[in-house]
Amino acid sequence: MSLSGTVKDFGAGMAALYRRYAEWLVSITWKRFFLLSVLLLIVAGILSNLPPFSWDIATKTTHVPSSRNVDITVDEHGVRIKPKSKRSQAPEVIIDEHGVQIRRKADVNKPSLDIIIDEHGVQMRPGPEAPTPPTPPSSLPSPKPSAAQSSLADDIRREVVEPLRREIAKVQREAAEEARQDADQAKQDARQAQRDAEEKRHDADDMRREVMDALSQLGTQERVVHIQLGDYLPQVAFLFILLSAGIKIAYAGRVKAEAKAAQAQEVAEAESLQRQVVEARMAAMQAQVEPHFLFNTLASIDHLIEVDPPRASRMQRNLIALLRASMPAMREKATNLGRELEVVRPYLEILKVRMEERLQAQVNVSEGLYSADFPPMMLQSLVENAIKHGLEPKADGGSLTVSAEVAHGKLHVSVADTGVGFARAATAGTGTGLTNIRERLKLIYGDAAELRIAPNAPTGTRVTIVVPYKAT
Repeated sequence: MSLSGTVKDFGAGMAALYRRYAEWLVSITWKRFFLLSVLLLIVAGILSNLPPFSWDIATKTTHVPSSRNVDITVDEHGVRIKPKSKRSQAPEVIIDEHGVQIRRKADVNKPSLDIIIDEHGVQMRPGPEAPTPPTPPSSLPSPKPSAAQSSLADDIRREVVEPLRREIAKVQREAAEEARQDADQAKQDARQAQRDAEEKRHDADDMRREVMDALSQLGTQERVVHIQLGDYLPQVAFLFILLSAGIKIAYAGRVKAEAKAAQAQEVAEAESLQRQVVEARMAAMQAQVEPHFLFNTLASIDHLIEVDPPRASRMQRNLIALLRASMPAMREKATNLGRELEVVRPYLEILKVRMEERLQAQVNVSEGLYSADFPPMMLQSLVENAIKHGLEPKADGGSLTVSAEVAHGKLHVSVADTGVGFARAATAGTGTGLTNIRERLKLIYGDAAELRIAPNAPTGTRVTIVVPYKAT
């Protein structure tokens, strides 16, 4: 097997493993997920101290300060650090409320020195063993001539001017020489002060280095840290829990989307099956309407043949015309109101022949509504029920009116009679016709259509079919 094939198989296996793990995460509740996460962290903590996770995979050496070479005293007066060995040249450090004091011991090369750091700044002064530096000599003031001498010089200027001038010049030369000597002495003092300052700076640098050396002389000790594989086990477990939570959230959304798609497909298939069932049930209902209508009509003709053959002949001719118009409508799934009226009018003519003056029928429908969609054979059933259960049981008969109108975007087709009233006749049927009409309206239009039954003034019943208005 080639390398690419091996990689593909490995990738497919990992993808399958990921899908199974994601499906398992989605199948459990968040409460169970959190409990398993806590259990995983506990197990990771226990395993981190057991082999092979407790085996060392690396070691690390660190240096930590040690206090074996110094004495550190901490009390109410402050902190005092001094070397344990008296022969040690490390300075003594005192830290108290006045500041920091560093005492350097004297040796063969350097005198003792105290460095004080307080609120006044940094001060350096010789220790108790250091010799006191000599005090530099003070400079002598320059002599000045007195006022009496000047007055005397004015008095005797003419007599002794030359001797005094020579004497004054001599005194001035001596004073200038003395001033020059004083200036040279001041320069020497300044150079000496500069040298002293340089020595103090060097002493401060030496003290700083000695302090650093002293701090390093405090000592260090080595500490070996053992690095184990189990040290990272709790962190890996925590990261795995976070990753699992992310997978659970992401895959849950994907599963919900797939479930919605499957549900939508099932709904579509169910609707398709429902449409097939609706068509089958509608065909069965129409087949049930056909014999119901024909048997009633033939029974009426049979009755007229016995009592009045000429009237039976006319009814037979009207029946032929009726069947010629109604048979195509009974076979169709949809038709319009005009074609339904073409079936109703011959039927009413047949019934007028049979009932004579006991039936007055009217059709009040404007021609503009003939093109409106209307289910087949429903209007015929309403007219048949109105006559059979409303007008025929009444001794003097009555009137029947077929009307239609459009209101609020829906077509209202009504059949009103002045008979005995709904469900009051002795010939009341089983209600199969009205039940079929309701079921057919439900299958075709859903909740957009309805069958209304109400009393008719002054007597009788009004039955109305309401369907969405749509002209073809």
